[in-house]
Amino acid sequence: MADPEDQTTETPMRHVSYDRFGEPDVLQLGQSAVPEPGPGQVLVRVHGAGLNPIDWKTRRGLGFAARQIENSLPWTPGYDIAGEVVAVADDVTTLAPGDRVMGMIGFPAGGGGYADHAVANADEFAIVPEELDLVTAGALPLAALTAWQALFEVAKLEAGQKILIHAGAGGVGHFAVQFALERGAHVVATASAANRDFLAELGVHEVIDYRTTDVAEECYGLDVVLDLVGGETGMRSLHTLGEQGVLVTIPTVTADDIISAAEEMGLRAHGMTVRPDAFHLDEIAELIEDGDVRVHIDRAFPLAQAADAHDLLEGGHVRGKLVLDCR
Repeated sequence: MADPEDQTTETPMRHVSYDRFGEPDVLQLGQSAVPEPGPGQVLVRVHGAGLNPIDWKTRRGLGFAARQIENSLPWTPGYDIAGEVVAVADDVTTLAPGDRVMGMIGFPAGGGGYADHAVANADEFAIVPEELDLVTAGALPLAALTAWQALFEVAKLEAGQKILIHAGAGGVGHFAVQFALERGAHVVATASAANRDFLAELGVHEVIDYRTTDVAEECYGLDVVLDLVGGETGMRSLHTLGEQGVLVTIPTVTADDIISAAEEMGLRAHGMTVRPDAFHLDEIAELIEDGDVRVHIDRAFPLAQAADAHDLLEGGHVRGKLVLDCR
């Protein structure tokens, strides 16, 4: 391991954890020894840690990640980090101390992002473009990878196709609309009236106010629907698909029902779970370098205010992303 002595034994690290499922107030700031990287791992001084809907759902004891950690509490949440490498294991040759990195780490049972230091596998990281500060970069990996994999691996979106993206101004949504536009698709997005201008600035062709308009009456013959809402929204969206169209639904709790309904209608629908992929992150980083994609931060919170961040996150209606400033 590359000089662990001065990095890992002096000042304790701060981290947020919870020892039981519940409301945001179960999130507690504590201290522990700075971990050392094991084989294949690096130690990162975290600048930014992204927040995602899975974070509050897991904190409440909901979903598949909660099932995996329920017997190993207390647990430090957080799957998104960006920061500076401070130490690497002896067998790591791809990264070195001083590298600016971002990655989706510890998914789904490891976590560890809500901290000022984190260890993770070297192959989970991509280099952060110089154009992006490290706090902002911490908000990118999970949401951007979700959008990328849903659009290009599952839906196989192509140039010239017409796509409807629900919750286009949200964390995953604002990446998805930009990726789809960059690929040459015609992009329709749902959002509240307050986010119409934001999406127009990103280049979205049509914005539908979900509060006043039924998409099933407004859209038809679509090639792709990216459903980031689930439930009744996903169900109604099946009626907007063309015969060869495909719907990709992200919320796992209603995915099976939507997929079953699609089968009964002779249509295609798929669920998906995001996975770490540094190669995809590299491609996304290139788009940021070229100015084709930007990361919108709604608000940054100090690490000590993680509970306040969860309150806002759980309420929905966040434009872009929330991030913890762990410096």
